[in-house]
Amino acid sequence: MTTTTTHEDHEAPAAAGALSLGREMQPELLDLFCGAGGAAQGYIDAGFKVTGVDIAPQPDYPGTFIQGDAIAYLAAHGHKFAARHASPPCQASSALTKGTNKGKEYLNLIPATRALLALFDGPNVIENVQGSDLRRDLTLCGEMFGLGVIRHRYFELSGFPFLPAEHRPHRGRVAGWRHGEWFDGPYFAVYGEGGGKGTVAQWQEAMGMHWTDNRKSIAEAIPPAYTRFIGGQIMAYLESHQAIKELAA
Repeated sequence: MTTTTTHEDHEAPAAAGALSLGREMQPELLDLFCGAGGAAQGYIDAGFKVTGVDIAPQPDYPGTFIQGDAIAYLAAHGHKFAARHASPPCQASSALTKGTNKGKEYLNLIPATRALLALFDGPNVIENVQGSDLRRDLTLCGEMFGLGVIRHRYFELSGFPFLPAEHRPHRGRVAGWRHGEWFDGPYFAVYGEGGGKGTVAQWQEAMGMHWTDNRKSIAEAIPPAYTRFIGGQIMAYLESHQAIKELAA
């Protein structure tokens, strides 16, 4: 259930509580530019307590939600979390935006986000679309997880060792109309309207996002399977790191 606060009245987790990984303690992860929580749900499934920050209200967010400026919140509270994930707005990089909104200018928040995250120890993740200026440490696709979307995404990772993921060949086409011809396919185009892009229920199933029926929110999200995969690796790193510290104490 979403707990909503504002940037001003939220008390960030105490540093010791966020970084401790005793058996009774659930590590806390900060989810920036969080949207409806596609990334958050994956990290929750991996065992994290997740706090999300977004400038817009997110009533369906699956973790604790704070409405406010993500960059400002990161600067003030980023050090109090065991790990951090950021999904800066993709309009400056998206091929869809470049095609349909040609001539419009969008602020690229990736450089500022990257610079701030570099100040904090521990695992950091930045996610964005193909075409963004992220370092491509990991590229994930829905087919890797048996999903009904392709949705390639880049991930820039730091502060923990990670396993690569092998891309799998796509099983077919994206369903929908193309130049007056209908194509069947195992995938849905989870964006926009028209063109046989699928119902909300089909999008929910394709993305693995059943907690929201907001079409725009689903279209702007990443599948939780992506961050479940990454979050499991971060959790394993944090637990092993803590165990080594306890042995050395």
